[in-house]
Amino acid sequence: MSSRLAGKGACARCFSGFPTSGSGRRPDPFRATEGNIEHASISTTCGFGTTEVVEKVSQAAFGKPLITNILRGHVAEAIIALALEPEWAWCSADYAGWDFERSDDLRLEVKQSAVRQSWETDKPSKPSFDVAARTGYWEGGTKWIEKPGRAAHLYILAHHGIYDDSADHRDPSQWEFFVIPSGNLPDIKRISLKTVQGLTSAVTIAELAKVVGEIAEGITHPTVG
Repeated sequence: MSSRLAGKGACARCFSGFPTSGSGRRPDPFRATEGNIEHASISTTCGFGTTEVVEKVSQAAFGKPLITNILRGHVAEAIIALALEPEWAWCSADYAGWDFERSDDLRLEVKQSAVRQSWETDKPSKPSFDVAARTGYWEGGTKWIEKPGRAAHLYILAHHGIYDDSADHRDPSQWEFFVIPSGNLPDIKRISLKTVQGLTSAVTIAELAKVVGEIAEGITHPTVG
C-alpha cells in the first residue's frame, strides 16, 4: 500500500470517512475529552470484523491438507470430539491436564503423530507419542495439583500414516486410533508406533466411540496412575 498509514495496523480506508479540518489535517481518532480517551469507531468503518478475522486465520492455518505440527493436535482433537460428543466434553485448553472428560469424571488424553509433515522431507517421519507422566496438573487452569503420574484415565493415540500426495490431515478417514487405558502404558516418556501396535489394535473413526465406551466401562473406579 502506498500510504503513510501502511503498516500502522489500520488500513487507510478506515480513516477515509473523517472530514478534514480547516488546516487540512484529519482529527485525531483518539482524542481526549474531559480527562477521558474517546476512541473513534475504527473497526466498524473498516468493513470487516471478528468473523472475517476468524475466517482468514482459519484458512491460513487449516486451509491446506498438511497442517503444521503445532496445530495438528487441534485437528486430531476436533475429529475425535465430533466422534465422541456429547458423551465426552472437549475441555482442552492451554493449561488443561487432559483433553476430554465425561460426567463420571473419567478423563481422556489425546496424542497424535503423522508420517508426513507440512514441510518437505525426504522420507516419512517416524511416529511416536508423548505419554510421559507429569508431576501434577492444573485444575481449572489456575490451581496446581501436585500429583505425580498420568492425569488421564484413557489415552487416544491418533496416527496419520499416509505419506503420498493424497495425505490430508483434516480427513477423519485417513487417521487410525489406538485407545489405551493409562495403566496399560509402559513407564516411558515417548512410545513408538510399533510398541503401541503391540498393546492394542487400531480402530477407524467410525469405530472410535464404541471402542472408547467399551474400554471406559472397564474403569469402574477412576484412578490416575
